[in-house]
Amino acid sequence: MVILSEKDNSKEIEINKNMLRDRAKKLPEVTDEMWNEVNKEFRDLVSEYIASQSHSPQTKKQYLSMLRQFGWFICSSLNNKPIYKIKKRDIIRYLSYLRDDRRMSPSAIGTRKAVISSLCNYIENVVMDDFDDDEENPYKNFRNFTRGLPAIPKSSVYEKIKITKDEYLEMMKVLEDDENYLGMAWLATAFNTGARRNEIIQFKSEIATYEIDENATYIMSHNVRLKGRGEDGKIEPYMVNFEALKYIKLWLEKRGYDHEYIFTKKYGDEIKVVEEGWANYLCSSVLSHILERRINPHLFKASAVTYLLEQGVPLELVSKFVAHHENVATTIAHYDLRDHAEEKNNIFGSLNT
Repeated sequence: MVILSEKDNSKEIEINKNMLRDRAKKLPEVTDEMWNEVNKEFRDLVSEYIASQSHSPQTKKQYLSMLRQFGWFICSSLNNKPIYKIKKRDIIRYLSYLRDDRRMSPSAIGTRKAVISSLCNYIENVVMDDFDDDEENPYKNFRNFTRGLPAIPKSSVYEKIKITKDEYLEMMKVLEDDENYLGMAWLATAFNTGARRNEIIQFKSEIATYEIDENATYIMSHNVRLKGRGEDGKIEPYMVNFEALKYIKLWLEKRGYDHEYIFTKKYGDEIKVVEEGWANYLCSSVLSHILERRINPHLFKASAVTYLLEQGVPLELVSKFVAHHENVATTIAHYDLRDHAEEKNNIFGSLNT
């Protein structure tokens, strides 16, 4: 058994080591050269399908990446056959590859299956209509080959454990000792604002110059594109408290150059906004080692929400202004990591024994 300490309430949480899923092996990048080896018909279909979707640019990018991965599997493992010749047995082989060879989680596999299914639906609903009845139509017998497959079995995943305030301070102290000011700015922003990794990298340096009201405890950021459908998605500002602002200003002072955005790095002679993968690396290769348990960027939003709820901030306010949810049910279901031990104990406390 592995014992992890929750420092804020002195509880010890036991986690069966066998319940912790191994990290998935990252799929190899499908380079442009590799992509060009995939049969042209599949490449053209993917391009047409992506262009037809009304998803956000980031979602389109993710869908394209997943379909390129599937295209490379078709090329390397299915003899580059055209998609209208792919059968259920073939897609089962691909899903097995993701599960057994790449050790991917059921949710990640399910996402990729759903994207492929969406492409197949596009072929059924749009592409098949391009042919006249008297034309030789290679798609006339095409069916969505993901339809009717057995459900992807769920596997045990690691338990989602909140990052406590004490753990946050411990990580900040180690990053300070390392003089990792970029890491400190990211960590302070993630833990205090609850912004997602792809939202944090949108924060602009101008935030540090905003005038502060003498009675305020926070500033409002500029508008940030949040998670949502469409080209523009949901646009809202974030509340940035003085703790996060302090370390944002420290990073801007230490980095030694001016840039429109806060979270940037030098890549050779070029300064660029860090990619989402940078946050993954910070969490897996730096922060996880500090706390000696698995940390990922997705955990910070729930931890920020949970900490505020533990301090007595009303759920409705946290849900609307920090989590940016339209319904408190979403906050409760996915981001409230309180154990409610006392409340649960009181459920039967008034009953006669």
